[in-house]
Formats: sequence, structure tokens, C-alpha cells
Amino acid sequence: MSTEPRPCAPGSVHRDTLLQRFDALLEPARFRDYGPNGLQVEGRSTVRRIVSGVTASRALIEAAIANDADAIFVHHGLFWRGQDGRVTGWLKQRLALLLGHDINLYAYHLPLDAHPTLGNNAQLAARLGWEAQARFGEQELGFLGRWAADRAPMNAAALVRHIESTLNRPCSSVIASEDAIEKLAWCSGGAQGYFEAAIAAGAQVFVTGEMSEPQAHLARECGVSFIACGHHASERYGAPALAAAVAAEFGLEHRFIDIDNPA
Repeated sequence: MSTEPRPCAPGSVHRDTLLQRFDALLEPARFRDYGPNGLQVEGRSTVRRIVSGVTASRALIEAAIANDADAIFVHHGLFWRGQDGRVTGWLKQRLALLLGHDINLYAYHLPLDAHPTLGNNAQLAARLGWEAQARFGEQELGFLGRWAADRAPMNAAALVRHIESTLNRPCSSVIASEDAIEKLAWCSGGAQGYFEAAIAAGAQVFVTGEMSEPQAHLARECGVSFIACGHHASERYGAPALAAAVAAEFGLEHRFIDIDNPA
């Protein structure tokens, strides 16, 4: 018996074909991740409409149901390494909604951060006017780069204002220098642990989603500015970019739904 997914009508695709395309683009096997990447919850076999979002929260699932989605594509899925494993409380409620409405859930964590054009880091850079030149840090998830050709370099204080205006949220920051920044480093989400690697790589500023207690001291002592622009805010762009690209390939409908999150 053939294992190839059955063909679907125009404007639709088999869930396994969709999975194969996501995997081909994101190459999850290359990454040591904190949870399973790919199809986390199996729904109906035919997909016509995809909803994308940052996190598979109950609010996003309910919004996908209201939009008659066949599949949800997210960065933060339902299952993580070290999880309790019991299907109770919030997990039971989310799974009940997905299973009850026969919706597929696709989730890609580190692979979506790393994709060179459609991932969180690449899409964040595109909005802020940066060009990536190299990678750094564990699994090369951090990006090193410069200002795009049409952007004039600015100092860290001006960069904070630029990020706040672009992402429409306040930043937490430690400004370590007033010099114009020529070399930037960034990594979306909770990547504050990459700061020392960014310093070693010669960056003048490091931008990520969160700041922990040690980073303020390192910034002041090493003369490298640190900007935390929000975990959710820094990872808001990869999922819709990649889902939209794949949906366009197959002629599917796609909608991004951003569930507000102050984190």
C-alpha cells in the first residue's frame, strides 16, 4: 500500500503533505530542542485554512475555531521537555478544543527562530532595518549583522526608541555606550544567555526578548548595550511569515491572529 498522502482538491492539501513542506523548510532534525517539532495534534486530513499565531494558547485555539481553521501553526506548542505529562487543567482544555473540532496543530520552536528569511530573527531584523551577516551562539541561533544600506547607524538610546516605536511596546535596556552602533547582535525570545557570546563576537549591542539579573552588570562592565524588547514581541513575525508562504504555495487561506501578551 502506498504511503504517499492522497491528493486533495485545489485550494486544499493533505495534512501530511503540509507537514512535509514545513519540515523541508525548517529542518527540525538539525536542532536539539525543548519539545517536539512538527505535527503535535492530528486533526482532519484535509487542510484548506491555516491560522498562525505565536503560542497555542486557549485564546488562539478558540479564535481559530471561530475562523473555521483546519490547522494552526505556532512557535510555542503544547508539549515541552520535563512537562508533567498528565492531561489535566489547562492542557486538557486546549486539547479538548483541538480534538473536539478536529484541528491540526503544527508547532516549530528553534527551527522557526533560525530560518534565514522567514524565521523570527530574520523577520524581526527586516522590520528593524538590519541585515544578517553571520551566526553565533549555541546551535548558531544568534544573528550578527549591520544596518541595512538605506539605514543610518544610530546609538543605543536611539535604537531603543526605534524598537519601541516599531514593536509598539516599551523595552528594558542598559545603555553602555553613546557611540553609533555598527555591529548588532540579536536573538528572539528568551535568549539572554547568549549575551556573553554576543560580546565575544564583537557586537556593540545585543537585542533579545528578555533580561535576567546578570545581564545588566555584564553590559556595564563590558561596554556592550543590552535591549530586551519582549519575548512575545520579538517572536511575533516568524509564524505568520512562514505559514503565509506555505499557504500561498498550496493555494490555502491563511490568517495571523495575534493574542496580546505583555511578556
